[in-house]
Amino acid sequence: MAKTNKAPRYVRVANVLTTTLLRSGFKLVGPGMVFGNYPMYLLTVRGRKSGLPRTVPVAIIKRNGKRYVGSPYGIVDWVRNLRAAGEATLTRGRRSETVNARELPTGEAALVLREDVKDGNPFARSFGVTADSSLEEFEQAVVSHPLFVLQPPLAQGRPQAER
Repeated sequence: MAKTNKAPRYVRVANVLTTTLLRSGFKLVGPGMVFGNYPMYLLTVRGRKSGLPRTVPVAIIKRNGKRYVGSPYGIVDWVRNLRAAGEATLTRGRRSETVNARELPTGEAALVLREDVKDGNPFARSFGVTADSSLEEFEQAVVSHPLFVLQPPLAQGRPQAER
C-alpha cells in the first residue's frame, strides 16, 4: 500500500479553527495567521472519489503577479483532489472565486520555491529547504511537496488535448 501523507495532528486541529474563522470573514491578521505576503484562504475542491466538496485552509504565495499554493505536508488528499479536478474555489469570508490549478513542473516549481524561501517564506521549513539550499535540493523538495499555479478560468486558455 502506498504511503499516505497527513498533516500533523496539531495542524488538523488548527485547521478546524482556521476554517471557522475564514468562513466568518476574519482576515486572520496576527502571529500565526497571516505570514507577510501569505494570506489565508479556504480552498474547496471536488473530491476525486466521492465528488463531494472538500475544504482546507491554505496560504497563498504571491510572486511576480501570479498566485501559487504549495503543500508543506506532502501529497495529502487536497493535493490529489486538486490534481484530479484541475479547478478549485478560493473563499475568504463572503468572497469566492473559481480558479484553475496547474501543477508546476519540477524545474519551474523549484525556482518559484527558491525565490520564495529567499524572501523569508515561513512555511519553508516544512519543505525541508533553506535559503542556502542548492537548486537540486529545491527540485527534490517539490517532488514530494508540489506547487500549483492558480489562474482565473479564462486566463488559463490551455487546449483540452494538453491536459
